[in-house]
Amino acid sequence: MKIGHVEIGGNKVVTMAGPCSVESPEQIEQCAEIAAKGGAQVLRGGAFKPRSSPYSFQGLGEEGLKLMRAAADRNGLLMVSEVMDSTQIPLLCEYSDILQLGARNMQNFNLLRAVGQVRKPVLLKRGIAATIEELLLAAEYVMSGGNYEVILCERGIRTFETYTRNTMDIAAIPVVKKLSHLPIIGDPSHGTGRRDMVLPMARAAVAAGADGLIVEVHPDPDHAMSDGAQTITPEQFYEMMHKVRAVANAVGRIA
Repeated sequence: MKIGHVEIGGNKVVTMAGPCSVESPEQIEQCAEIAAKGGAQVLRGGAFKPRSSPYSFQGLGEEGLKLMRAAADRNGLLMVSEVMDSTQIPLLCEYSDILQLGARNMQNFNLLRAVGQVRKPVLLKRGIAATIEELLLAAEYVMSGGNYEVILCERGIRTFETYTRNTMDIAAIPVVKKLSHLPIIGDPSHGTGRRDMVLPMARAAVAAGADGLIVEVHPDPDHAMSDGAQTITPEQFYEMMHKVRAVANAVGRIA
């Protein structure tokens, strides 16, 4: 799958990096610079945030998309951001190169059908309690509308384990590779919810055959407005990229 100058699903392991939420012009510019310096190809960030609490920061909306687009362009990056309902699709299409459907919307069938009608790549995250079959069938909803540019994402599922935020199902990556032609990336940030677990799970995802990674990075994670506990520092991001390149080389790929 070719998106601009970036191919996803080929021999190269693609990295999407950035903050959970766009907070300010300065913050997203710093994040874009960090992502580009580390070797990422795509800037990730939320302008509309589906938070568990209605009182949590909900994002900057269109202003956040504008800031993110400008920062991505200045640093030679593509951009991915989440669409939460069908009314936001035209706005997201105006700014974002890839439309993300989050875990909470994996089985929002009306939204899946709606993004199936546009010609923008879709990043579809696995639901928190979804089977692999359900993930693949959700992708079919998008493709049945004529949009075949779907990227799957393993972002952890809910189990009885409480040490991590979710249980990242590394086995899902080779299973999807066996059952589907679609590229799949790993999200060790949401997959674990712990900053110290992002690097080892990123390595594991690439070793298992992931076509890419999506990670949360922030210049000051402890003061991030959302998901700070699972967001890595710039230094951790650079170290992760170095280690991931070594793993990719070991399995016959490049990163």
